[in-house]
Amino acid sequence: MLRKLEIFLKRKIRHVFSSYYQKKDISRLKNRTFVLISRNCWGGQVYQWLGIPYNTPFVGLFLFGPCYMKLLNDFDRYMKLELKFREISKYPEAHNDYPIGVLDDIEIHFQHYSNPEEAKEKWYRRRERMLKHKNKDDYFFSICDRRGVTESDILAFHKLNFKNKISFSFYKIKGLDKHRHIKFIQDFSKKKGAPPNGKKRFKLTFLYFDVVNYLNTASVTRTRFKQ
Repeated sequence: MLRKLEIFLKRKIRHVFSSYYQKKDISRLKNRTFVLISRNCWGGQVYQWLGIPYNTPFVGLFLFGPCYMKLLNDFDRYMKLELKFREISKYPEAHNDYPIGVLDDIEIHFQHYSNPEEAKEKWYRRRERMLKHKNKDDYFFSICDRRGVTESDILAFHKLNFKNKISFSFYKIKGLDKHRHIKFIQDFSKKKGAPPNGKKRFKLTFLYFDVVNYLNTASVTRTRFKQ
């Protein structure tokens, strides 16, 4: 109960004084060319908070776990493919009221786009910006326990040949220390304890690790909640 109250109060303070905290984070940021690869809106929220142009096409969209893992396992190939669209998702639980992009056998759900034309234009423009960064050490990959991402997926994610990787979930995972895997506190009073979406997770992130320091140094510094 006390921990829940602490989270509420700290989020409220950060919201009220968001301008101050945002300016402080922007002034601390040294690495302004980072590329965030995120399977949901978490990455886009980081760019918005820091006032940085999107160096990634993974903005305003999400991928289901199986598709995200398949994409990461052959990232360079998928990033060269033509983006096509389909009307109905292969995932029964998906809503079909937004553009659904397709790269070969994976789906990209453009949840926050009005039509395929908008999604395609922004995908290609931001992808071109991303591909100018040839050094994969400039890339920061993330994954979370939402939309079909399993513990096995998270373990497999950390075995991928990328330098900068971080994962989020409600549980500890054996073999992953607190500097690679961030265990979030579960709130059963909201949506029966379901994992938060990317936007909400970003708003909670400051309680768990220092994002700006991570982007500057590629090392994770834990903050308030360290376990």
